[in-house]
Amino acid sequence: MYVEVALIAFVIDRIIGEFRFIRHPVVWMGDMIGWYEKRWYRDSVWRGVGLVIVVVGVTLLIALIAQTILTHLSTRYPLPATLLTAIAASTAIAAKMLYDSVAHVIDDPASIRYLVSRDTEALTPSDIHKAAIETYAENLSDGVIAPLFYLILFGLPGAFVYKAINTLDSMVGYRTPRYEHFGKPAAYLDDIANYIPARITTVLILILTPKISSSTRYPLPATRFISHFSLLTSHAPKHSSPNAGYPITAMALSLGIKLGGPTPYGGQIKPKALFGTGRETIEAEDIRRALRLQPRLDILVVSVLMTGVLV
Repeated sequence: MYVEVALIAFVIDRIIGEFRFIRHPVVWMGDMIGWYEKRWYRDSVWRGVGLVIVVVGVTLLIALIAQTILTHLSTRYPLPATLLTAIAASTAIAAKMLYDSVAHVIDDPASIRYLVSRDTEALTPSDIHKAAIETYAENLSDGVIAPLFYLILFGLPGAFVYKAINTLDSMVGYRTPRYEHFGKPAAYLDDIANYIPARITTVLILILTPKISSSTRYPLPATRFISHFSLLTSHAPKHSSPNAGYPITAMALSLGIKLGGPTPYGGQIKPKALFGTGRETIEAEDIRRALRLQPRLDILVVSVLMTGVLV
């Protein structure tokens, strides 16, 4: 268990965020994916399996070497070794970048194009606000909870292998003519890797998101949680992803809005289910209300990890 490293890494990420003076590990992973695709692409599942083996294998090897070196260093210099490990691990966590990027959409709606894969040119203000909230909910799992989960269990190899899997899915895991077969292994592996973290994130959203208003008909947190959880089990499975629908639905229910719905991709409108039971017009204030979850999440994560260090 790498609880101490996870605690320091999370704090580093929340305070500093990305180290812009170095080439981010995810960029290296993206370069590796592009290199393989350029040379050996074929719309074949087996070529996709090869891609996964190469990217995950190389990432695992590098992370294991780094972990071994740092573990050896810790026998003589425990504090510097732990700090170096945490600094490296913090690059796998994206809590600050996610928060700042979603918050920036409030002042610069056009910046939504950097956060989503859908067509953004003709989105209405409500559509933009909806996309920002969906991105925030889904990436709380992909960018925060999942890396922490695998870091705590497996150290640097766990965190970076997860990031490699997630990067593979974000680059080739689409049901398009080019990636229908080539990207399928990456998409399936990402579904497996995110299964538990997505559900942890869902529970955290339901518990930590500030209540809709003082007039909500679920004034007691426990009552509200039970009611939302029952709706969650019927709404979330309607998403095309076995994982993304859960945090998105949890956020929609917690904010009293509807997310999802028909969405433009590649010049066509893709039908999507609606998640949540509230209003469909989404305001900028709804983004702010979603982001109010972050300080509560920070306190909870730090408290839980601190307890794990002290026990």
